[in-house]
Amino acid sequence: MKVHCGFMRNGGAEMSPLDVKYVKKCKFVVASGIFDGYDVPHQPSNISRRSKKLFCFLMVMDEVSLKFIRKNVTIKEDSAGGQWVGIWRLILLKHPPYDEPRRNGKVPKILTHRLFPQAQYSIWIDGKMELIVDPLLILERYLWRGKHTFAIAQHKHHRSIYEEADANKRRKRYARPLIDYQMKIYRYEGMEPWSIKKNTVSDVPEGAVIIREHTALSNLFSCLWFNEVNLLTPRDQLSFGYVVYRLKGLFKFYMFPNCEYNSLFVLHPHTREHSSKIEWVKSRDELKGNGSSMIEGRGGLGFWTPYPGNLDLVVLPPVARTSKAG
Repeated sequence: MKVHCGFMRNGGAEMSPLDVKYVKKCKFVVASGIFDGYDVPHQPSNISRRSKKLFCFLMVMDEVSLKFIRKNVTIKEDSAGGQWVGIWRLILLKHPPYDEPRRNGKVPKILTHRLFPQAQYSIWIDGKMELIVDPLLILERYLWRGKHTFAIAQHKHHRSIYEEADANKRRKRYARPLIDYQMKIYRYEGMEPWSIKKNTVSDVPEGAVIIREHTALSNLFSCLWFNEVNLLTPRDQLSFGYVVYRLKGLFKFYMFPNCEYNSLFVLHPHTREHSSKIEWVKSRDELKGNGSSMIEGRGGLGFWTPYPGNLDLVVLPPVARTSKAG
């Protein structure tokens, strides 16, 4: 079986030879990312001497973010030419594959094993997060203690992807008709709303932290998850549960309580509010004619590829709005 996963050489999201050489030594990785200058690196605290020697702390970013950080934070350069902000080694991704910064951010987040192929373990944290727990303790608590290979937090408010999709539309996280289109595809392919009859704690994760052992199955899941993000909306919380469903129980993971997630990090606000034209679209008609300029040119191409089933007959499950914050 062949699975597309990421990009070919010269296809986008490329690191410099200097950074490629550096990450080859990284067996244990704490990774984060900043795109379009929405954050600055936050220094982890409570890191043990052992973890400082064992882990590579890699901050992936685009050129816009690197320029922004240079203006606002002191960057030091080592003798080999590597750039550092405190404990973070800055990793520049040249030639971003997408127009939308949020979609570009999914490359290091989900395809961590592709960017850092020598890594045996990785902890991903979003750029707005400040790590306050030693990463070795995180691996012990969420992977080694229960013999898990993949751990992610449960969403604070939602368990069904259809609830999460409704919240995304209300909060203008992406074009409303395209979110509906994605949900109709998943419903057509048999994805049921979450219920206690399912074998999972929830279908919706809190995607700001992902803890992984890079096993073959964990890597396969990440590839399939990224393919959904590439094909449809960049809202990875919508596609996580669908990929789990399609693997039909083969992929085992640990979904830990949201209250524990909040004990691992301090959440910082973005440097500015994110907004893009595609997020404000309310109907497909707005994407026609002059409105076609709002369509992403290099991502979400599944929306414009004919789907083999009749989605007009699909009725999405009703959603009960249980949280104002959702």
